[in-house]
Amino acid sequence: MAKWKKVAPEEKHKLAGRLRAALARKKGVTEKSMFGGVCFLLRGNMLCGTGSGDFMFRVGKEGHEEAVARPGARAMVMNGRRMAGFIWVDPGKCDARRLKSWIALAAAYVADLPAKKASSLRRNRRD
Repeated sequence: MAKWKKVAPEEKHKLAGRLRAALARKKGVTEKSMFGGVCFLLRGNMLCGTGSGDFMFRVGKEGHEEAVARPGARAMVMNGRRMAGFIWVDPGKCDARRLKSWIALAAAYVADLPAKKASSLRRNRRD
């Protein structure tokens, strides 16, 4: 099991900035501080984020195996439990083109989920 590593605030802001820039034109995206990092939600559903110095993407259980086969990707493990459908990605192996590809993969999964109720979306709006 990988240990959660401490990351300097500047590094967290840098990673969140990369995601923020890549998501700038995507409608329905909100931003929320979660798990010691920043998560980006699409229509209220977790799409991607930062944490422990890596990017996190939600690809769904069906897309999990294909996703972990990509360069720099590994399964998310929390408290000894593999979180099927959630992937950590090494930002050093994720240039702008690959970042957009990861976002597209996550968005394809999250777009099929029902939107969350408006009351849960009021905080941290980014539209």
